[in-house]
Amino acid sequence: MQAPRPPHSHQEELDRLESENRRLQQQVEQARFKNKRLRKRIERLEQDLEKVRRAAHGTCVSHRQAAPFSKGEPKAEPKTPGRKAGSDYGEPSSRPVPQRVDEVLPAPVSRRCPCGGTVQVERTEPQYQEDTVRAFRIVRRTVVRRFDIEVGHCCCCGARAQGRHPLQTSDALGSAKVQVGPEALVLGAHLNKQMGLSLGHTARVLQSGYGLEFSRGGIYKALARLAGKAEPTYQGLLLTARKSLVNWVDETGWRLGGHSQWLWVAESERVTVYSILPGRGSAQLKQILGADYDGWLVHDGLRCYSSLDKACHQTCLTHLIRRCKEMRNARNRG
Repeated sequence: MQAPRPPHSHQEELDRLESENRRLQQQVEQARFKNKRLRKRIERLEQDLEKVRRAAHGTCVSHRQAAPFSKGEPKAEPKTPGRKAGSDYGEPSSRPVPQRVDEVLPAPVSRRCPCGGTVQVERTEPQYQEDTVRAFRIVRRTVVRRFDIEVGHCCCCGARAQGRHPLQTSDALGSAKVQVGPEALVLGAHLNKQMGLSLGHTARVLQSGYGLEFSRGGIYKALARLAGKAEPTYQGLLLTARKSLVNWVDETGWRLGGHSQWLWVAESERVTVYSILPGRGSAQLKQILGADYDGWLVHDGLRCYSSLDKACHQTCLTHLIRRCKEMRNARNRG
């Protein structure tokens, strides 16, 4: 026969259960806090691992991480670029006249004005051009040209007339009479865009290798002028890419003015087209290949590529093989 319980045993049991419940709740909260902290650590480690993988393998097309000038977030209130007006402008300067001249080329003015009148020559103005030319097939040397440009006016309509030589790249005279030739500008663009040198390092190569004095700002403006002249060619490349049967497409991070952008690339058998755009979605993809592209797309499986529903899709085999290797290396007995 069971012995009767003491009168206060029921209350003691409730107190014990409440104490046990509080202890278990504390353990649950501690476990949640620890789980949250571990999740953040896993996310951080996964990001670091992804950076290491991208640095080791590069991108599918360009084979390297494309943004070489990432220096953190930009300033909240950056200063206006360029020289300041007024007393803060600084000392005006221009390219010095070369001390030597290798070639003297005349630039005669046409004696007949478009209006039908006769052009009268008033004076001859010099213009200098420093350029690099190919010598002995692979060696390049610096050459300095002087153009003797005839300047006059039409006796009929009074319009100004000026001669021009086929090798000239500008009609500027006066303080801007010393120019840099097209071959040197192309070399600078190749060093900066193709080889990945910074503007400062590009200027050093041109100065130490060819004696061409350049500032970073001068190279930047020269590249901007080249980009404007190459715009029709770029549009032709886009049209060729859109007509290509197969395009290998990819994108990678880029920095533009300190802000995050994306460098897109479409590579076919005939052309390779790049475009730096502010997003990583279907709208940017359609800017390059068009919304009606119906060829084959080879890509890494990013969701935005499926927005081109008329195209045929193939996952990049390099990515598939890499994933298989990662799965093999990360496997366990389970």
